[in-house]
Amino acid sequence: MKGFGRFIYNHRKWMIVLWCIFIIFFGFFASKLPTVLSGNGFEYDGSYMRTQAILEEEFNQNQSSILFIFEKENKISQAEFENYIEDTLVRIDLDANSGTILSPLGQKEMMKENIAYAVLSYEDKPENIGKEIRSLSSSLEEKPGFNVEMTGGPVIEEDLNVASQKDLAKAEMIALPIALIILLLAFGSLVAAGIPLLIGIVSIVSTMGIMYFFSYQMNLTIFILNIVPMIGLALSIDFALLFIDRFREEVRKASIKEAIEITLATAGRSIVFSGLCVFIGLLGLMFIEIDIFRNVALGGMTVVFVSVLSALTFLPAVLSLIGKNINKYSILKVASVRSPLWRRFATFVMNRPVIMVLVTLVLLITALLPVKDMNLVVPGADALPTSYDSRVAYDKYKMNFVEKNKSEDVKAVVILESNGEILDEDNLIKAESMLSSITESDDVVSVESPFTLSGIDNAEDFYLTLQQPEGKSSLAPIIDNFTSSEMMLSYVYFEDEKSAQQWVKEWEKKDTDLTLHLGGVPKFEQEIFDEIVEKAPYGFAFIVITTFFILLVAFRSLLIPLKAIMMNILSLAATFGIVVWIFQGGHFGMEPVSLALILPIFVFSIVFSLSMDYEVFLISRIHENYLKSGDNDSATLEGLTATSKIITSAAAIMIVVTGAFAFTGVMPVKQLGVGIALAIFIDATIVRMILVPAFMKMLGDWNWWFFHTKKPKKATAK
Repeated sequence: MKGFGRFIYNHRKWMIVLWCIFIIFFGFFASKLPTVLSGNGFEYDGSYMRTQAILEEEFNQNQSSILFIFEKENKISQAEFENYIEDTLVRIDLDANSGTILSPLGQKEMMKENIAYAVLSYEDKPENIGKEIRSLSSSLEEKPGFNVEMTGGPVIEEDLNVASQKDLAKAEMIALPIALIILLLAFGSLVAAGIPLLIGIVSIVSTMGIMYFFSYQMNLTIFILNIVPMIGLALSIDFALLFIDRFREEVRKASIKEAIEITLATAGRSIVFSGLCVFIGLLGLMFIEIDIFRNVALGGMTVVFVSVLSALTFLPAVLSLIGKNINKYSILKVASVRSPLWRRFATFVMNRPVIMVLVTLVLLITALLPVKDMNLVVPGADALPTSYDSRVAYDKYKMNFVEKNKSEDVKAVVILESNGEILDEDNLIKAESMLSSITESDDVVSVESPFTLSGIDNAEDFYLTLQQPEGKSSLAPIIDNFTSSEMMLSYVYFEDEKSAQQWVKEWEKKDTDLTLHLGGVPKFEQEIFDEIVEKAPYGFAFIVITTFFILLVAFRSLLIPLKAIMMNILSLAATFGIVVWIFQGGHFGMEPVSLALILPIFVFSIVFSLSMDYEVFLISRIHENYLKSGDNDSATLEGLTATSKIITSAAAIMIVVTGAFAFTGVMPVKQLGVGIALAIFIDATIVRMILVPAFMKMLGDWNWWFFHTKKPKKATAK
C-alpha cells in the first residue's frame, strides 16, 4: 500500500482531474435517476405473476387501474352530483390515452349518497403510466361542494416516488449540518471537517449516476433514492474520518509524501477490509430473488465500491495538495493529546470483565425479548404518509366500498383450467366439485364463481340452462366475465390474511382434477414470504462465514472474528426487539404499525457489515500495538485510547445520517432509519465500550491465537 500511496502522491493533480470528469459525467445522469424508478420492488417470478398474465390474456383484466373518488356536500342534489361525475369522466376520457373507464353512473354498487368511484384501466404496467397520471391530475376540476381525488396502485407508486425524493431532501437537511458539527468537534478545522462531507457527496452523486445505467437492464425500486444515500453518506464519511485522522497524526512528524504513504498502508488497509465486509454483507441480499433486495444489494455494493475507491484515490490526492493546511481555518481548539477518558473507562471495565459481560448480556437479552411478537408485512398503501391525497382517497374507498371480508388482502384468485371447453358438462361437474371442496375448506368465508353468482349450484342444471337460448342469454354477463374457452375464474374469501396465505400454499400442492392457477394478494404475499424464509438463511450464512474469513485474514486470529460475529448478532437481536417495541407497541408517540418485511433483512445485512467498520478500525489499531508490545492489555488500552474519539465521531455521524430518516414520511424508510441508527448506537456504546475491552481482557493472549505461532516479545523500557 505504501507504493500505491507514493503513486497517488506523484500523480495527485491528474487523479483529481480524472475524478472531476468522473463526477461531472455521472452527476448529469444522477439527476435523471428519479425518472426511471418505479414501484416498491416486490416482484417475484412465481405463480402469482403467471396467474396475473392469465387474467390479462384470458379474462381481459388490465394490469393497471386508477380509482377516482367523487364526493359531494349534503347541500348538493343527486342530479348535480351525477352531472359533475359525468363532466369529469368526459374530461378524463379525453386525457386517458387508450384507457377504459367504468363509470358509477351505470353501476349502483359504485355509488352511495355522498360518495362514488370510477375506475380507469390500462393494459400497460403501473410503472409505465406515470405521464398519464400527471396528465389526468391536471384534468380534475374541483367545484364548490364537490371533490374528486385519484388513487389506486399506480397513483400510490407515483406518490411514493415523490415522497421518497422529499424524504431524501429532508433527511439531508437534517443530517448534513449535524454531521458538519460533529466533524468540527472531531477535527476543529473547517478544512478537515469539510473534506469528509465532500467525499460523501461525491460518492453518492457518482453512484446515483451509475445506477441510472442499470435501469436499462432491470426495474429499479423507488427505495433506491433512500438506501444509496443512507449507506453511501455514512460509509464515505466514516472512511474519510479514519483516513484524515491518521493523516493528521502522521503529517505532524513526517513529510506530506510519507504521511500519505503511511496513512494508505494503515488506515487505507483498514478501509479495504471494512469496505469488503460491507460489500459482502450487501452481496448476501442477492440470494433472495425479489427485485427490491437485488436492487438494494446492487445499489449498496456500487456505493460501497465508489466510497472505497474515492477514499483510496480521490481523498489522498486532495490531502496531498492540502498537506499541512489540513488544520487551516480552525474554529475550535482540539487537543492533540488523546483524552484519558477512554483509558480510564476501559481500565475500569477490564478490571471487572466478568461482571461487565454479565450486566451487558442481561441488558441485551431483555431488549431482544419483544422479537417474539414481531409481525412482518409487505408494504402497501399504508407505507405512504396520510398527508398524500392518494392515501386518504384509498382509505375512503376501502371504508365505503369494500366489505369487511371482501378486501384484496383476503381475496384469493382461483382459476380452473380444463383440457377441453370448460363449459362442457364433464368439466363443469369437475369444476363444481372442486369449488364445493374449496367452499368447505377451513377459514373460507365465501366463494364467488359462476355457480354462486347465477344461483345454480348444480353443474348438470347449469349445463342444461346454457343449452336453452333464454338461459344462455341470462348467464351471458357471468360467462363473459368468469370463463374463457378452457378456464373458469372464481374468487375465494378468507377470515384473515394468514389463513388465506396458508390456504393458497397448501392448495397449490394438491392433485386436482382440473389444473389450478392461484393468484391475488394472498398468493403474492405468500410467495414473497416463502422466498425470504427459504433464501435469507443462505444469505445470512454467506455473510457470516465470509466475514469470518475476512477478519481471520485481517487479524491472524481465530477468536476475534468469532467474538465480533457473536456480539454483532446479539446486538442486532436487541435492536429488533427495541424496534418492535417502538413501532408495534406504539411508543414515543407512534401509532402501532406492523414492521415492513424488508426491515430485518436490510438491517442485518447493512448493519452487520457497517458495524464491522468499527471492529476493523479498533482491532486494527489494537493489533498494531500488540505486534509492537506483545502485551494484550496494554495494546487494548492504547488502541481504545487512540481510536475512541474518531470511532465515536464516525458512529455519531452514522447515527445522525441514518437516524435522520426516522423523521421522514414513508413508513418502511422510517423504520429502516430507526433500526440502523439503533443498531449502530448499541454497537458504539454497549459493544465497543464494554464488551470489547471485557472480552479482550478475559481472553488475553488467546485473542491472537491461530496464526501467531510465536507470541511477540513484550517491549522493555530503555
